[in-house]
Amino acid sequence: MEIRIEKTACPKAKPDSSTLGFGKIFTDHMFIMDYTSGEGWHDARIVPFANISLHPASTVLHYGSEIFEGLKAYRRADGKVQMFRPWENVRRMNNSAERLCLPEIPEELAFQCLTTFVDVEKDWTPSAPGTSLYLRPFMFGNDETLGVHSVKNATFIIIASPVGSYYKEGINPVKIMIEDADVRAVRGGTGYAKCGGNYAASNRAGKRAEEKGYSQVLWLDGVERRYIEEVGAMNVMFKINGEIVTPALTGSILPGITRKSCIEVLKKEGYTVNERLLSVDELAAAMDNGTLEEAWGCGTAAVVSPIGELCYKDKIYTVNNGAIGPVTQHLYDTLTGIQWGRLADDFGWTHVIG
Repeated sequence: MEIRIEKTACPKAKPDSSTLGFGKIFTDHMFIMDYTSGEGWHDARIVPFANISLHPASTVLHYGSEIFEGLKAYRRADGKVQMFRPWENVRRMNNSAERLCLPEIPEELAFQCLTTFVDVEKDWTPSAPGTSLYLRPFMFGNDETLGVHSVKNATFIIIASPVGSYYKEGINPVKIMIEDADVRAVRGGTGYAKCGGNYAASNRAGKRAEEKGYSQVLWLDGVERRYIEEVGAMNVMFKINGEIVTPALTGSILPGITRKSCIEVLKKEGYTVNERLLSVDELAAAMDNGTLEEAWGCGTAAVVSPIGELCYKDKIYTVNNGAIGPVTQHLYDTLTGIQWGRLADDFGWTHVIG
């Protein structure tokens, strides 16, 4: 598809890397493409970053017909910019679209949209250690009617933000509270899809955890309130008695791309990785008897985030003496090394722009 490019007449100054934070500063342009039932995707364009206008009855405002993705572009030492596993994001977005009855985008077209946009905005990719260009593709239904039905009109947009660390703690271990009241998602629902409603529903528990001094919550399943699912907005992994354990993808857990990458790295290096149901009682027992050696969250925004403390029913457990563990550190070093081009990409995960 031809992509029309309209450059801004007023380019912004690039920010100092020390002021980045996460998702607060945006680049000069955004990608937009429209969908109409019967016509398909059309009018692909890159235009100056600006507000968008919506009809007050737009589907997304009333029924939450919205999905999104998150991935990053990285500045290598040789100055080139590369993305990490973009095809995985394209495929996952289509899986989310199918669940929400939004139109899917042919993979080659979605990849073209993404790479063309990054090529236009690649100068915004920072080079300071730990920084990157965060990419946020998203899609929403915008039928101008209050009827509930599958979407006939939709918009696909990509925006970009130069970012630093997601957590203020950086790679330092975070404190996590195990949530046993609210749930994030249930099997048969939208837990495996990356849609806004999953995150909005998590805010109440996250706020309670923050008020108690915790960075995020560890979610339990929505049926039995017994099995570990995710940590905050990330997947979670544990090293228990020498074995790597991560919750199985049962339909209520997002199939994380960083999760998948961690598993592939660990298996290649000979670790036993078990994707299975892990009960909070088993986890508590492992914390009590000292067999829980490490715990970490993994996701695009933070890459790998070590867990140094867990709280369950007001009982506090310290993990690995509150320090980052060797497996967690190794995963962080390996993934970020590949992402920033410091290590060879033996997996074929990266895509160089330009």
